[in-house]
Amino acid sequence: MPTIDLLDLDSTLDEEERQIRAVVRRVVDERVRPYVADWYERGAAPVRELAREFGRLGLLGMHLTGYGCAGSSAVAYGLACLELEAGDSGARSLVSVQGSLAMYAIRRYGSEEQKQRWLPGMATGELIGCFGLTEPDHGSDPASMATRARRDGGDWILHGGKTWITNAPVADVGVIWARADDGVRGFAVPLDTPGVSVREIRRKMSLRASVTGEITLDEVRLPADALLPGAAGLKAPLSCLTEARHGIVWGALGAARDCLETTLTYAATRTQFGRPLAGFQLTQAKLADMAVEWQKGYLLALHLGRLADAGRLRPEQVSVGKLNNVREALAIARQCRTILGANGVSGEYPVMRHGDNLESVLTYEGTSEIHQLVIGQKLTGLSAFS
Repeated sequence: MPTIDLLDLDSTLDEEERQIRAVVRRVVDERVRPYVADWYERGAAPVRELAREFGRLGLLGMHLTGYGCAGSSAVAYGLACLELEAGDSGARSLVSVQGSLAMYAIRRYGSEEQKQRWLPGMATGELIGCFGLTEPDHGSDPASMATRARRDGGDWILHGGKTWITNAPVADVGVIWARADDGVRGFAVPLDTPGVSVREIRRKMSLRASVTGEITLDEVRLPADALLPGAAGLKAPLSCLTEARHGIVWGALGAARDCLETTLTYAATRTQFGRPLAGFQLTQAKLADMAVEWQKGYLLALHLGRLADAGRLRPEQVSVGKLNNVREALAIARQCRTILGANGVSGEYPVMRHGDNLESVLTYEGTSEIHQLVIGQKLTGLSAFS
């Protein structure tokens, strides 16, 4: 397999980080790569089986501490996301939503009882979680959410709906965000609770090796202890998104790397006009530009990971990483497709699949436009969101 590491990037990692990367790469090579084209074509993946496999490796909530979580560094978690998404964005999304959204929300904002109830099983993959923030009419503007939570004696009543929720069709618990009289609140909702219904979203043209659903909450009665006591206000779910976006900054590089490595191999062996495609100046110019952008994206992700490990990572810095790395990864996938020609649209090669997945990654957990506005607000001191 050709290498795209022009800058000796391996030297920036310590031995433990390289070992974690190698373990995740091996499980992706064994459990994802041989089967993912078929999963994608069928629009179905063995999510529970994969979750248990990833749980055995300690990948679920790996950057969290306690309750069965590995307590790994932010950089190690990022490297795991990169390797997972080199297999498929769906594999990384499973791990990211489980660990950085659902588990992180419970770990940071939940009661001790909630942590004990949910986190150990989620860390092993025996329990699967999802994160219910996006609504049918409210995506980039979660402050306008229509889902409501009201008190009824000692209970809570939730009513509303969430959509485009990764893992929902197979999840045991959903972290659901709703507007109460005192602002936005979060709830740990067992999805077998009466009044909760989940419908799988079909006919997706992207992330087809990932399960996505709609959650309907019809006067769902919850006990008082379903409330995440530490989560008050919109900053709570937004902090969870910041946590998850860090994994995306790394993960998008995995998809781009797989596209680049596939294309380098193809260009070296595909002969046209009497020589390999890799021998043409136009091809080399494309490959050089893509490789340079990949190195830059990696260095950006690594810098953000080191900041996170030092406790100094800020939300707008994550926005820089997500905006740049997903945008460049998608550009790389599209350019690689041109080098593969008609073969670029074949499921025999991963390039078109990665490109289709990245179209979703570009817009979920904050569209490019939202991240531009986050960065713009930091630069100018002025909010352009309303």
